[in-house]
Amino acid sequence: MTDTDPQFTSFCCAFLDSGVGGLPYLRQLKHLSPGTACIYVADTAHFPYGEKTPQQVSASAAETVEKILARFSPGVLVVACNTISVTALDALRRTFPLPFVGTVPAIKRAAAISKNRVIGLLATERTVENPYTRKLAHDFAADCRMIYQPASGLVSLIEKRLLFAASGERVDAVRPVVRPFLEGGADTVVLGCTHFLHLSDAFQTALGSGVQVVDSLDGVAQQACRILHGGASGTLLPPASPDALFVTGPLSPEQEENYRRICPLFRLQWGGML
Repeated sequence: MTDTDPQFTSFCCAFLDSGVGGLPYLRQLKHLSPGTACIYVADTAHFPYGEKTPQQVSASAAETVEKILARFSPGVLVVACNTISVTALDALRRTFPLPFVGTVPAIKRAAAISKNRVIGLLATERTVENPYTRKLAHDFAADCRMIYQPASGLVSLIEKRLLFAASGERVDAVRPVVRPFLEGGADTVVLGCTHFLHLSDAFQTALGSGVQVVDSLDGVAQQACRILHGGASGTLLPPASPDALFVTGPLSPEQEENYRRICPLFRLQWGGML
């Protein structure tokens, strides 16, 4: 696979996350638009984003987007990372000449369905602390009591072992981080980090049937499709075109094995280093 491979330099949708978090978003877009060729970039050189300063997040994201655009010509770039989206999305849009779709905590949706007006938000420290997140709560959930729970450590656990862990281990891993929501009486919990979608079932089990778990998956995929099919430049490729996953930094043998193992689960080829 070379930098000029026509299978990848033609029209496509690009996804960016620090690791595996954005993969459910790619899968959802492929469900809605099977003919869209996709590339997925795990920014392992800068993982994790959730504990960086805003300046570091912005600089790292811009560096990686520049790498993506040096090799590919996507019709849209999905920033499948809440931390990058709430911190750097506006700057990326000002800097690079293509449409971006961000992922931000689904507080608006949570407020629309919460019955007791108590909403929990589980996200990275950077997302929880970001003024944009608080503005979302002010604008769309002003009549709700918000319970904010940072859980950046869980992101690393998902990358290292929870993706392929047994269901019991996954539930045990999330119980401590959802306890504040149960104790605080939340009836709706927002998964405000894309990595957490890999554990959606575990969160639901740990929270119980009386709590609704929401995310931004459908809205993000639908918005990307609207852009792709609503006038973006380029030509849609046939469904047989290969989709691929790339990383940006060296991996340990164990990390590479995990990435290679997850590729077939999302019908992706292993692309190696970007």
